[in-house]
Amino acid sequence: MKLYKRRIFERIEPFLGDDTVIVLHGARQTGKSHILFYARDWLVQRGKKVFYYDLEYPELLADLNKGVEVFVADLAGKGYVEGEEIYALIDEIQYLDNPSPFLKIVADHYKNIHLVVSGSSTFDIKSKFSDSLAGRTTEFEIFPLSFEEFLEFREEGLKLAEVSSPSGIERLRQLYGEFVTYGGYPRVVLEPVEEKKKQYLLQVVDTYIRKDVRDLAKVDDTRKFNNMLKVLASQSGKLLDMAALSRETAISFPTLQKYLSILEETFVIRRVSPYSKSPSVEISKNPKLFFYDSGLVSLLRFNGFQKMLLGEVFETSVFGELVKKYGRRAIYFWRTKVGAEIDFVVESGGEIIPMEVKTNFQRFDSRAMESFKNKYKTGDGKAVGLEGDKLPNIGAFPWGI
Repeated sequence: MKLYKRRIFERIEPFLGDDTVIVLHGARQTGKSHILFYARDWLVQRGKKVFYYDLEYPELLADLNKGVEVFVADLAGKGYVEGEEIYALIDEIQYLDNPSPFLKIVADHYKNIHLVVSGSSTFDIKSKFSDSLAGRTTEFEIFPLSFEEFLEFREEGLKLAEVSSPSGIERLRQLYGEFVTYGGYPRVVLEPVEEKKKQYLLQVVDTYIRKDVRDLAKVDDTRKFNNMLKVLASQSGKLLDMAALSRETAISFPTLQKYLSILEETFVIRRVSPYSKSPSVEISKNPKLFFYDSGLVSLLRFNGFQKMLLGEVFETSVFGELVKKYGRRAIYFWRTKVGAEIDFVVESGGEIIPMEVKTNFQRFDSRAMESFKNKYKTGDGKAVGLEGDKLPNIGAFPWGI
């Protein structure tokens, strides 16, 4: 299996060998294991001793659940000599009965054992023991591939910063349309056959329901949860109306809140807060809902892949690109009580960047952008689109945000 370097590894690399435990969080099949394998090879090439554990194997899970002493003894059986510097990579750490105290003990008492762990959820890391991990972990969030990574995994030979010719731009438009349609899950990107892409994404959903939702989150009625997931996919990019969602899914408010929290903690969705400095004028309660992956939205919503570029699916894809560049906590939207709306407001490096998203540049209406700019004294902002003639000054393709 060819290992591609993910962009986030450049952020992880400086922390390899530090005293803190490196924790990779992310949804299933977003490439956490791939990053661990890449890190393993990178470390071995530099003469480091590395041990890898996959806790989806029951016998390994059973051993590590016995405690740190058994873990250290297992390492010794594999060639670890007490006191030497080694790296232990542990995949699916959330399966441990008590991962937080396990990580704390290793971090505090075995400084020479550098841990890099992955987990598809935050449930057991953010447990009642989470305070004991304060200052002991460095965490990274792993999302599906960015469009730039999509191009690299596909080996298209296109460098975004170097593409300027009309033919090159047209090729990028075509490829981004495919990226919107199928999303950025690595295995889906690498699979050329559409029916297999569909099956791989269905497997992601099935495994997620079975392992994260049923087993980790202790959700008994997985049928209702699965139905809610499909309803939410039809609302990606829209204001979240809890009353309407409760009626449509026949799920109570408290249970809906629990389910939405599960989806957020497993990196499937994000509730995006409104950007507001004047609550009396601007709506400050209802968040917008977004999935992180547009391919998953298409599959859940249509039970297949739509070739037509749909506005909300395109906006979902742009949201994913913004999260990968700026981080999920930097993304907001803006909406006034009289209906003026900005799709995204990005706060980064002391700068406020308003962004409007349209499938076609010619559908952009500047009035809301001008209103926001005047109110918050920002720059021009960006009109993000894919089709039509790119607007001068403020127009941006998704790969240019």
